[in-house]
Amino acid sequence: MDIFLKNKNYRKFTIASWLSSAGNILFYLALMTYASKLKNYALALSLISITEAVPDLLQSIGGYFADRTKNKFQVIIRLAIIRFILYMIVGALFVTNIAGWNLVLLVIAINFISDVSGMYSSGLQTPLIVGLVGEKEVSVAEGFTGGISQLISMGAQFVGSALLLFMSYSSLAILNALTFLVAGLIYANIAKNIAKTPAKDELQTVNDQNFLATFKSSFNQAKQAHGLLTIVIVVALLNGILSALEPLISISFAANKNMLIGTFSFTIAIFGAVVSIGTALGSAIGTKLLKDTSLFIIILLDTISGILMLGSMLMQNSIACFIFGAILGFFAGTASPKLYQWLVQSVDRKILASTMGALSTILVIAGPLTNAIFSSIAGTAGLNYALIGLIALSAVTFLVTLIVMFKTRNNKQVEVTAE
Repeated sequence: MDIFLKNKNYRKFTIASWLSSAGNILFYLALMTYASKLKNYALALSLISITEAVPDLLQSIGGYFADRTKNKFQVIIRLAIIRFILYMIVGALFVTNIAGWNLVLLVIAINFISDVSGMYSSGLQTPLIVGLVGEKEVSVAEGFTGGISQLISMGAQFVGSALLLFMSYSSLAILNALTFLVAGLIYANIAKNIAKTPAKDELQTVNDQNFLATFKSSFNQAKQAHGLLTIVIVVALLNGILSALEPLISISFAANKNMLIGTFSFTIAIFGAVVSIGTALGSAIGTKLLKDTSLFIIILLDTISGILMLGSMLMQNSIACFIFGAILGFFAGTASPKLYQWLVQSVDRKILASTMGALSTILVIAGPLTNAIFSSIAGTAGLNYALIGLIALSAVTFLVTLIVMFKTRNNKQVEVTAE
């Protein structure tokens, strides 16, 4: 929080990001609500979910083009204005004679273009943020803003539900558009401030390598940081475990009425809030409290929390599920910014967005895969088999992390001895 309060430009950057993120959530909820009223609502909702997920799979490509972009601030401002115009068009579409599937398909297409623009914009922002806060403070800075983002996302869903009671879909689209306009103005102000400082050239580094050469450089530089590539896979597995837990906990509560606190929907809502708050606290506070704690130790603690939570589900103990779910979220929220900092300190700033994009793609892919696998196991063989399988995967993750941690320590000792 100190960096947020003391670093004026970073604070503005963060507020702009929060604004556009909150607006996006409000509109996403409105679009899903509108689509849910269509005759073939299942197909409409699936199309929206797919188009929301695709940009995440393109982050490595978006990161590459972001690294090659000159005048990053100017492009970020233009993208914010483009997204403002896109959602103003969406607002206009909602008050025309177009309705039903025709309207939904048009809005989905515009929303997809906006999401791809947002993914590209995030890639442009990555090296700029590192330049603003410094490599050593990245995990604390991004941890705090990430934690607040979690809380904003959670709050925006409740606010969106309330706004839908008295605001039209068109009004929410325009509200979303205005958040991008304000964000663009904030970015323009930051760019103006940066232009007066000696650091302006350093913040505008440009990668001149081709696509394959860029990712070869990313891989080689990351490989030199002992254990980094392996720990990326481990974190991907952890993300997969967390993703698989979501449907399994719902199945567990539905199958075991004794685990419910009131109604099923209330229990699910409370559990989601507890995990979100734990993750937010991990990002905002854990990164500072555990600043000097090894990422390996945090991942080990996170894996243990996951195993204990899965064990609680097997034992049908909802209170223990809530407790270990919060702890799991806390350590997961702490691990992500620390991995980000390790990567920032290992990779050349010119190819940072490309590397982050490749990393994000790996992390994104793991979730749906494990989710599909263990949901299928629960649906065919039974919930307990899925839980036991997930415990086994968690145990493997724990052992791999432990082995890599000791190997990394030994390598560092060898390097020190050689020097």
